[in-house]
Parts: sequence; C-alpha cells; structure tokens
Amino acid sequence: MANKDKVQGEGDYEAARRFRKRSEDYVANNDVEKAALRAAPETSQEAEAMKAAEAAGMKRAKGEDPALRPRSAPRVEPSTSGNGSRK
Repeated sequence: MANKDKVQGEGDYEAARRFRKRSEDYVANNDVEKAALRAAPETSQEAEAMKAAEAAGMKRAKGEDPALRPRSAPRVEPSTSGNGSRK
C-alpha cells in the first residue's frame, strides 16, 4: 500500500493532523475571545436564526457527546419488581 497512514471510510489521518495543527496555530496566534465576540449575533433576528439552526442540527444528533460533560456517579434505576427488596 503506497500510503498506509491514509484511511478512508474510518477517517483520514493526514486531514486530522492538518486540522489539529491549524486549530492549534489559530488559538496560539489569534485572540479567540475577540473572535467569539465578533461571531455573536448582532440582532435578535440573527440570534433567533442561530437558535433555529442549532435546533435543526440537534434534531439529527444522536445525543450529547459524553466527553463534554463531567462524569458523575452512575445512575441507579429504580426497581421495577414492585417489592422493593433485594434477594
């Protein structure tokens, strides 16, 4: 295989490296806070359009990425047996 680092279908390692490097370069060489303020909606109509676009994207989402939330204690489901005791 000529280029075994490139995996199509599961991902393109070279593209991932380029994206990561460019993202790191941008953060290191730009004022991210100012960029975020410039990207903020300027009008209430623009804010509503952004919320609608986010909602449309969320409809297709499989769920929230668990890596974005801090881990908490595992949730214990209530018993469905009805007697409330364990044997």
